[in-house]
Amino acid sequence: MKVFVTGGNGQVGSTVADILLARGDTVMSIDNFSTGRRDNLLPQGNLSQIEDTIVDGELINRLFEEFKPDVMVHTAASYKDPDDWGTDALVNAGGTANIARSCRDHGVKRLIYFQTALCYGTKPSQHPIRLDHPIDPVNSSYAISKTAGENYVQFSGVEWISFRLANVIGERNVSGPLPIFYSRLSEGKRCFVTPARRDFCYAGDLAKVVVRAADGTGHGAYHFSSGKDVAISELYDAVVTAMRLNDSPEPEVRPLAPDDAESILLDPGRTFADFGELTFTPLAEIAEKAVARWSREGVQGGYTHLKEATR
Repeated sequence: MKVFVTGGNGQVGSTVADILLARGDTVMSIDNFSTGRRDNLLPQGNLSQIEDTIVDGELINRLFEEFKPDVMVHTAASYKDPDDWGTDALVNAGGTANIARSCRDHGVKRLIYFQTALCYGTKPSQHPIRLDHPIDPVNSSYAISKTAGENYVQFSGVEWISFRLANVIGERNVSGPLPIFYSRLSEGKRCFVTPARRDFCYAGDLAKVVVRAADGTGHGAYHFSSGKDVAISELYDAVVTAMRLNDSPEPEVRPLAPDDAESILLDPGRTFADFGELTFTPLAEIAEKAVARWSREGVQGGYTHLKEATR
């Protein structure tokens, strides 16, 4: 296949691209490197890499004309600054509109999108959250703009899949608590945790499901979730253990930020029904993989879409 991957140097985009390339598919990647790591996706055969933005509609249309993709895997997103509403809207809504329209205009067979679980709001009425839960993204610019993007995907008329995600983490991660914990602990600084609970899923496990979707499995909205959540403090403990720290400071416990959710747990029933039983890498193993890479190559990022200061 010929697959166009946006956000190709992000953790999900690069992991999907590597799987596709390893099996002989041809991949075009675009990334503006706002958050993507250049060493996440290295030059290789059957790969063309574009450094630019999906906000440029004329560019996107031209790339579709030249590459003629069979499948679109759209992972690119803005989340770096929670107060930068304009960029979120331009990238997550406007950029996705460009992608969706070009998919329609150029006969792309499948469009695969990635949505935040915060589309259901920070105080969901279901636990775990089912796919029939009302959409209520008015909790952050990120959630609002990602939901608008999902609407454009549905509006395109192209065969589509939207994976509404639990917290996806791994050694290619540049956002959220995993790289923040590692970065601060490696500098001898104290971390903080909140009472929040999350379902931390490995990016490599998600990528395997995405490739199956690219091959034709499924249609419509799915939850990518193990169906189990853990306290964020458990992720902290996993990082401490992976770093072999014998004397680490107890993390400060802070209350939830106003735009944060106490628990984000999604019902993966439809995903299991359509894709079969999935593999979920244990939290300790994810932390080991991340610490091993970052100890060799350094950690980058630490971004979060939340307004609460991460430092």
